[in-house]
Amino acid sequence: MKKRSVIKKALAGVLAVALLTVPALAAEESAQPQLPDAWAVSTLADSYALGLVDDSYTTYIQSPVTMEQLENMSKIVADKLALLELPQRTADTVGLVVDGTRGGVMNALYQQAAAYELPGVEEGAAAFLAGLGVVQGDQTGDLALERTCTYQEAMVMADRLILAVYDANDAGSKGLLWKATNGKNTLYLLGTIHLDRDNVYPLHKSLRDAIDASQTVGFELDFNDQAGLAEFQALQTYNDGTTLADHISPELYQRVQAQSEALGMGPNGLDAYKPWALASTFSTLSMADDTTSANAMAIDLYVNARAVNAGKTIDAVETYAFQGGIFDGLSPEYQETYLDASLALLEMAQGGKVDPEMEQAAQEQEKIMSSMFAAWKTRDPEAFAEVYDKASVITSDDELNSKLFTERDPGMIKAAASYLETEGENTFFLAVGAGHMVDPGGIVSGLRELGYTVELVD
Repeated sequence: MKKRSVIKKALAGVLAVALLTVPALAAEESAQPQLPDAWAVSTLADSYALGLVDDSYTTYIQSPVTMEQLENMSKIVADKLALLELPQRTADTVGLVVDGTRGGVMNALYQQAAAYELPGVEEGAAAFLAGLGVVQGDQTGDLALERTCTYQEAMVMADRLILAVYDANDAGSKGLLWKATNGKNTLYLLGTIHLDRDNVYPLHKSLRDAIDASQTVGFELDFNDQAGLAEFQALQTYNDGTTLADHISPELYQRVQAQSEALGMGPNGLDAYKPWALASTFSTLSMADDTTSANAMAIDLYVNARAVNAGKTIDAVETYAFQGGIFDGLSPEYQETYLDASLALLEMAQGGKVDPEMEQAAQEQEKIMSSMFAAWKTRDPEAFAEVYDKASVITSDDELNSKLFTERDPGMIKAAASYLETEGENTFFLAVGAGHMVDPGGIVSGLRELGYTVELVD
């Protein structure tokens, strides 16, 4: 069930890496997974983020593409290209056969691009797509147009087409990306937002190139650390014989029960989770929008998938035990209040009735999130800092805020500086929450104060 899958992912804190990268272990012989070929692995992160593959891709990626699948791919291409608002033209579709062959798939995807004034589009499907590098023939140049097309081949074509058109138009989400240097060392700094909304994908070529150019990619947490993730998940649940009902008011518990049913978790499906874990989950779900798919690939996870699939070294500046301890150490009173407010926001997002004060809070939250993503997508740190107002966040009397920033920013600055002091010539990439990048006390100014050169990527 879609809703059940989404909430399980949110409760885990991160998506299962197997959904985003090539599975490291084969299944039993009776359920041997279909793994992508080496030449297609580099497109998996973008394909997942764009919705071209889903969580079960290892059950079909090497199978012949179906017409239903091709129609879905074509719609994704059409929707993404429409966002660019390019000059339109009348697409010439006469004689274009759409079927399950490579040529038929090319025709289907080409039609989406042929609706716009793009260089070379008038030359026809094969010439246009080959010119963009969307399709590549063998050593003789043969495009094998008559051969049955696998899902993998169609996926790669669709992915390459979207990225090629976006790149040609200098489009895509640029992200809050800085470049720090010290001698022969380079460190890219990406301030992320731990969500997937506002049509954030695809990412701009400059951001993708920075990831690809780095040998080591660091995050707040290592999303591939299964032992650490298990430890974090254990912190989220009760192990003392109690359940959620023993820790919150009966009224709030009944609302959680109703939400459990609405999300497909069944009766008592959320009883094992602590209030802070549910509050964080409900908060994330309430901030989704119409562009958030079941994949829900937060920006950090996209970077991780792209890096892992490219064979990069993965690093982390914090541990799951540390981050989990921040939330698990919140007072019982704060956790209950946090859960109450987060649940109310989710209930309103689902069309439920709330009091006027909460409705105003929800509207303000939506306005802030949209403005944050707009600033992130255009690489405008000043606009982001203005709407985020970190100074107000860290000077409030909120129990959680000081733990999230004041107690963590110095450690992140130290970790960033250690990359720049590494022996030799290296290129690093560090992706952490954008709130840790901006002032007061952010990584960017912190590195500058230490004497390093830090500039916003042009």
